[in-house]
Amino acid sequence: MACIKLKQLEQYLQTVDDFKEPKVQLEQYQTPSHIASQALYAIQTQYSDLEDRFVLDLGCGPGMLSIGAVMLGAGFVLGVEIDPDAAEDFRDNCEEFELHNVECFQADVLHLPALWSGKPLFDTVLLNPPFGTKQNSGIDIAFLRVALTLARGAVYSLHKSATRQHIKTKAQEWNVRASPIAQLRYNLPQTYKFHKRPSVDVAVDLWRFESNNRGSVSKIAQ
Repeated sequence: MACIKLKQLEQYLQTVDDFKEPKVQLEQYQTPSHIASQALYAIQTQYSDLEDRFVLDLGCGPGMLSIGAVMLGAGFVLGVEIDPDAAEDFRDNCEEFELHNVECFQADVLHLPALWSGKPLFDTVLLNPPFGTKQNSGIDIAFLRVALTLARGAVYSLHKSATRQHIKTKAQEWNVRASPIAQLRYNLPQTYKFHKRPSVDVAVDLWRFESNNRGSVSKIAQ
């Protein structure tokens, strides 16, 4: 069960500060509070995968998912972020909420398996990866591969609903159990100069992944 109600969680997350200096090359967009709260609440109430768990948040940005996970009882959350400015935003947000069981590690997500010897260290892994629209096609799958390599439990990831069949195909290829557990609407705000509209509504799936056996990890890592 969740230690706070969904509405209360979303109200708290609405006060998480956004990127101060978003970088288009990194596809930096804050995970909306309504998306984060609904996703995290489902993860905890349906699967009990946050409370007392050792949680990893890949590409954590200013910390929306990390902070929400702590509010739902995570034992400890480690966020990983490549951008030093975003990592600082993360730490500032955690200080504002006076959270002490969460930290941000500045590193390239794609280098983590080599850095940590590809060991499944985390009970639960969360990620809202870049969608791969800015000359970095496939980055979402690369993030997911890292997450599955480092998870000893479940992985929860947000992906465009339009890529659902592709995600299913990759999961089958890796011998990973995968199911979309919720479909959400991602309201992408006008963040960069090239954006022509105030916002864009994008359908996204919240996926739950779990390796069928630890032998799957070697196949994923290839």
